[in-house]
Amino acid sequence: MRVLITGATGLIGTELSRLCREKGIKVNYLTTSKSKIEKKDDYQGFFWDPNSQEIESGCLEGVQTIVHLAGASIAEPWSDSYKRKIIKSRTETAKLLYKTLEKTSNQVENFISASAIGVYPSSLEKLYFEDDQQVADNFVGEVVRKWEAAADQFEELGIDVAKIRVGLVLAENGGMLEKIKKPISLNMGAALGSGKQWQSWIHIKDLAGIFLFAIENELTGVYNAVAPNPVTNKEMTKELAQKMGKSVWLPNVPKFALKTLLGEMSQIVLSSQLVSSKKIEEVGYNFEYTNLSRALGDLT
Repeated sequence: MRVLITGATGLIGTELSRLCREKGIKVNYLTTSKSKIEKKDDYQGFFWDPNSQEIESGCLEGVQTIVHLAGASIAEPWSDSYKRKIIKSRTETAKLLYKTLEKTSNQVENFISASAIGVYPSSLEKLYFEDDQQVADNFVGEVVRKWEAAADQFEELGIDVAKIRVGLVLAENGGMLEKIKKPISLNMGAALGSGKQWQSWIHIKDLAGIFLFAIENELTGVYNAVAPNPVTNKEMTKELAQKMGKSVWLPNVPKFALKTLLGEMSQIVLSSQLVSSKKIEEVGYNFEYTNLSRALGDLT
């Protein structure tokens, strides 16, 4: 079996590529950097430039499943131009894949797209499932709505579509953990806002594992990629500080200070999403990291 992965050299893509190759699944990957192109039998790179709608021929050869992980980081300052980049890096890349499939003979049967739990409106009480229709009335909600719509278009080509709504990713290098470890390491850690906002997290190994599970089982539809036991921001901060041998002694960072510092982007850290993992578990995925303490113990 061979898959085509976009964003294969990023945080999720690197781990997923490793898992695929371990399982004997060969990986083709698309990259905008020619220096990152390798040509091994089970790991072949192909150049693409979505801005100029250029994509190297041969990338679809033998491919049954496409995994679309490409997208500019949402954790960078949100200027108007960068906000456009966040959306285009997800939708324009999908459009180029769609056009390429449309005009190229191929055997692609499945399209698996990353998405985000930021689609769900912020709530301290509501537990969100995949069939909830409400969309957050903010920029992240807009991003996810357009991102998922770009994935849904592949159904017009007779291809099965799966959308994996990713939670807050915990990884040793990169992701959310790297950012919150810095102030804690300086004994400057503090809960954000009320600290009561829910953070539906996932260990990078389980996240890559869910994408692999989706490939192997040809999943369709929407799935939340979050661990079974979400925590509050206050609990996350306290647990991480404990694992790092540090103390949390500062008062919570007030909401107004975060809004002053981060502007509209403060919604990332102040939003509360309590998200269910029930659906992915019911189809047979078994989490390796179900509680925060064990996940952080592996990463710190």
